[in-house]
Amino acid sequence: MANAVNWFELPSNDFNRAVDFYNKVMDTELQPMESNGMQMAFFPHNDNGVGGAVTKGNGSDPNANGSLVYLNGGDDLATPLGRVESAGGTVVLPKTAIGENGFIAMFMDCEGNKVGLHSMN
Repeated sequence: MANAVNWFELPSNDFNRAVDFYNKVMDTELQPMESNGMQMAFFPHNDNGVGGAVTKGNGSDPNANGSLVYLNGGDDLATPLGRVESAGGTVVLPKTAIGENGFIAMFMDCEGNKVGLHSMN
């Protein structure tokens, strides 16, 4: 098994707001599509990496107490973390050292999901 995680979904109530939030925070362009009545917007990933999407209509509701996903914070997670509040989220754990494993931070997104960031710097 190459990765313990293959896929993640971040549920939304307001799909367009959530996609805009992650586009701003992660400085990317999520790719939207609709399938079987469900809206999805895919985070960039390669064939060997873990993929994920913002979703609406899959029966899941945003939740701060469920599974915790850590997004790749790039070279320094302080950069995307610094965009969280202006995009409509709230930082709940500032950049925190975790020893030889780098740094983590956590935020509440605009939909009420608690999400983590990780980087080595």
